[in-house]
Amino acid sequence: MMTKKFQTYLRASFALALSLITGLASMQANASKPLATPLEGRWDITVDVDGKPLPSWLEVRHSGYSTLVGQFTGFSGSARPIAEVKFKEGKFNFAIPKQWEKGDKELMVEGTVSGESITGSLTTPEGKTYNWKGVRAPALRPTAQPAWGAPIKLTAGNEIKGWHPMGAVNQWIAENGILKSPKSGANLVTDQKFKDFKLHIEFRIPKGSNSGVYLRGRYEVQVTDSKGMEPALDQMASIYGFIAPSEMVAKEAGEWNSYDITLVGRMLTLVANGKTVISNQEIPGITGGALDSNEGEPGPLYIQGDHGPVEYQNIVITPAK
Repeated sequence: MMTKKFQTYLRASFALALSLITGLASMQANASKPLATPLEGRWDITVDVDGKPLPSWLEVRHSGYSTLVGQFTGFSGSARPIAEVKFKEGKFNFAIPKQWEKGDKELMVEGTVSGESITGSLTTPEGKTYNWKGVRAPALRPTAQPAWGAPIKLTAGNEIKGWHPMGAVNQWIAENGILKSPKSGANLVTDQKFKDFKLHIEFRIPKGSNSGVYLRGRYEVQVTDSKGMEPALDQMASIYGFIAPSEMVAKEAGEWNSYDITLVGRMLTLVANGKTVISNQEIPGITGGALDSNEGEPGPLYIQGDHGPVEYQNIVITPAK
């Protein structure tokens, strides 16, 4: 016959076991129902900086049952991780450390979700506040392999054709089919805009200089003097801030390098100096220095001339029909 003390012990043990089983079942049920809020996803943002529209980008996703994290591209610098996005009753905010900005504070963002749009304000590390608005970024998923049109040669002879400078002073010159930027100055932008395309481009960069090739004017393929470096998000053949190449294949400073790039929707393949270093990977959003954040629209090719000397040649773009 069981004593009262033993009966009490059994009842307590049973209650504890039942509680553990119930808790485990609840956790398993919740595991199939991750956090979902109207803020999650990718957003193309335009910031009003004293009347000038500048592009930014935001991605928010869940981490576990109750936390939102993400990444943010401001109108300067590269994509930066967000440790936590606070969200409640349609309003959100987050802070990220400064990058290239002036000032000593964090970059602060707050906003409100309303259907398929968001609005809010941004305060820079130096304390300036600007309003912004955003829309959901398009998926840009390819539905079929494109049929390619006729190649367009963008370098030839001793004059610049098919391009225009973007900046106050144009330092670009053309000599024997080579586009030269002997010093920092304007960026160079194609007159035509493109959606999906294949691009061949060759570049030569002196020691310590920096440039970039912007696809659709929004996604920078980094051009740097990177011989001997490890692959990184800000070195040669990277998609600046988003995708590092699988290996570093840069040549010595002053030698010609080549890129062969295929961009279909967001999917990018990059062959650098004959080696595939990015294979059909997705570009999440715009990179720093983009012309705009209108990702659903065609955009120009542009090459950076404001970060130091650089030369380009044999630029041929083959657009999809």
